Amino acid sequence: MSSWVTAEAGVFDLSRSSVPREEIFSGGPPKDGIPALTDPAVASADEATYLRPNDRVLGVVIGAQARAYPIRILNWHEVVNDRLSGMPIAVTYCPLCGTGMVFRAGQPGRRVLFGVSGLLYNSDVLLYDRETESLWSQLKMEAVTGPRLGERLEWFATQHTTWQAWRTAHPQTDILSLNTGYRRDYDRDPYAGYAGSSRLMFPVRHQDDRLASKAWAAGVFVDGQPKAYPLQRLPSGRMLEDRIGGQTIHLTYDAEARSVQVTNANKNEVPVVQAYWFAWAAFYPETWLYGE
Repeated sequence: MSSWVTAEAGVFDLSRSSVPREEIFSGGPPKDGIPALTDPAVASADEATYLRPNDRVLGVVIGAQARAYPIRILNWHEVVNDRLSGMPIAVTYCPLCGTGMVFRAGQPGRRVLFGVSGLLYNSDVLLYDRETESLWSQLKMEAVTGPRLGERLEWFATQHTTWQAWRTAHPQTDILSLNTGYRRDYDRDPYAGYAGSSRLMFPVRHQDDRLASKAWAAGVFVDGQPKAYPLQRLPSGRMLEDRIGGQTIHLTYDAEARSVQVTNANKNEVPVVQAYWFAWAAFYPETWLYGE
């Protein structure tokens, strides 16, 4: 088998890979066919008249700065290279897995820019860094090929929630503007119908029938242990206490906003990702599952 996978506009070297090369698939668009955004324009909350209260956003706070990224824009770009409070970040979203995750992208003096490779592993987006063209798995949170093979991404806490809920919690937030520099119909969902179908578009390494494939679950890592919390099993509006390994965590679920927040015993926010069950289980077959 060749050690190269070609995605029309670009070629990635897979001679060193931590995942099976035959399980890396072209998603259809070529390298950069889904264009990442870099330092995009933002709008104030009052200027965001293009959003409806129930529109989904991925919200992040770093330092004193809060910013929201509408899913309707992330669907078309998947990666936003941005800065918050001077910190370079990569905002990533995989429509096929439903996963929005934000990572540190270098240091203030040495930034790492990411693009969309056009390739998938376990149906999840593979990012690439523009310096070395190593491929990075979003849900695995590490480089799976190239010179940076094995390097880990630092995951920041985010909220996958509604615009109304985010703005209420963070009145001073700004938000990604529609003025992205690209002509896209941000009113149209290119994945309409996908969430309501049990069908997967690409193969995954491991399947787990404890939940429906596209049931929503909140995934966390505590003491190196992955655990998933099916949203349908979480009480809405009150805190749930749980222990993973030697640590206590608290989960608060807002059913109206379909949003989960997790904190530790010191009341520090713990990163959590909302994901289709099939995606979390494919990457973490050893996961614990709340309620079992």
